[in-house]
Amino acid sequence: EKPFALMVGNLAIAEKICTLRLADIGILTSARSPIVLAPKKRGHGLAAPIAPGNDLFGIMLPSTPLHHLLFAGGPEVLVMTSGNRSEEPICIDNHEALRRLGSIADGFLDHDRAIYLRNDDAIVINLAGRTRLIRRSRGYAPQPLRVNGTGPPLLAVGGELKNTVCLLQEDRAILSQHIGDLKNMEAYEGFQKTIDHLLLVFEARPELVVHDLHPQYLSTRWALEQETVPKLAVQHHHAHLAACLAENSAAGPAIGLIMDGTGYGTDATIWGGEVLVGDLSGFQRYGHFEPMPLPGGDAAVQEPWRAAVAWLAETYGRRLPALPFMEGFDVDPILEITAKKINSPLTSSCGRLFDVVAAMSGGRTRVTYEAQAAIEFMQAAGGQLQQAYPYEIVTGRDAGLQIATGSILRSVVEGLRNGEILATVSRRFHQTLVELFSEITTRVALATGIKTVVMSGGVFQNQLLFSNLVPTLERQGFRVLTHSRTPTNDGCISLGQAMIGRYHLENR
Repeated sequence: EKPFALMVGNLAIAEKICTLRLADIGILTSARSPIVLAPKKRGHGLAAPIAPGNDLFGIMLPSTPLHHLLFAGGPEVLVMTSGNRSEEPICIDNHEALRRLGSIADGFLDHDRAIYLRNDDAIVINLAGRTRLIRRSRGYAPQPLRVNGTGPPLLAVGGELKNTVCLLQEDRAILSQHIGDLKNMEAYEGFQKTIDHLLLVFEARPELVVHDLHPQYLSTRWALEQETVPKLAVQHHHAHLAACLAENSAAGPAIGLIMDGTGYGTDATIWGGEVLVGDLSGFQRYGHFEPMPLPGGDAAVQEPWRAAVAWLAETYGRRLPALPFMEGFDVDPILEITAKKINSPLTSSCGRLFDVVAAMSGGRTRVTYEAQAAIEFMQAAGGQLQQAYPYEIVTGRDAGLQIATGSILRSVVEGLRNGEILATVSRRFHQTLVELFSEITTRVALATGIKTVVMSGGVFQNQLLFSNLVPTLERQGFRVLTHSRTPTNDGCISLGQAMIGRYHLENR
């Protein structure tokens, strides 16, 4: 169900199947040759399973002689997907490919020229007037990013998902290609090889290794094994804030709207819906979504209906509202482990809130790839917004501002009882987030006097939310900083870690 990328023989064919802007054409035909996400055209004539439940195609043009030979006298459009099993890195060795993909692929075209490092295609989208990177890889990495200041070399090793590493030398931040999710040994070996390669090519001896706060990430464990180099742990969402500041050559302080799926918090809970105030020196958690349980941990991420049941139980008690999505599921075990707080970590994640509201409203109850429920929920809105749901921002137990998740869920349930369909819920929910993010930012600005806002985290890959929130904040007089040269998702984490690490070295 995850969308495939397409390679088209030439630009004319690309324009037959997608609506392309001038910026899209410019980047498609550039030497970088990334995958460009662009709206499908009606009557494009391609098979629905290429990108099911999605109104975008990911398209690219031939960029090697072999590609041009494939299109000479052949099809006008080819599905181009990387040579790997799900959740595994790309095969780069002929024997490895035959062993791992022999039961999948019908044929192999091999070569006697060895591939040294894995390097995925870069992915970009044109959004809010700028070309923005979803995945920074082939064609972009390891081209350095110029950053403010200079100092001794250091290495930042990123997080677990969408991992990249960053070597910071003088005023150059050298980000690696997209390494991917560090969840198996093959990916971890690629991570290690990438670090060795960067340090060799750029002749660097880091004076500090910076890693995520989460103690179980493979990247963290690698960092802690480096006995001869000092280490520094950096909180995940602080790294997001710092990365966006660095990319925009801004010093801060700034108000950070950091919205994503998961990040290890300083209180050992799962953060992901954070309103921070900070700069490279540190941060304060000014606000966040109300923490809610994830029954079964990762199981609730793969099956959002579980989280939906648990969150409704937190909101209504055991007398749950009768919603159609629960039919066919045994909710009693979920209620039991949630009530007893068994394997039900708390999370303030905005990404999980998307999943829960989507599941409640008739969207995905199970997902087969990351953010599938949220993506399809956004698509259901058809690019439109409607009147926001009522919501509450209250004072939390930590004395900061807390977005009352329960108030949003009650509003959605009331809408469903009144006959609202998935499209209506999606439109109203997105407008709700635009308004509440605007309100909470204004409250923090009044308390701090800060008028610079950073938007970072994977939730802001949501085109509908992003393209409406940015102008809303700008109309209120805020200077809004966003990502374009690095991904807003976890692909930017290593840059933020590196910049915080440099501040630490300068001020130790």
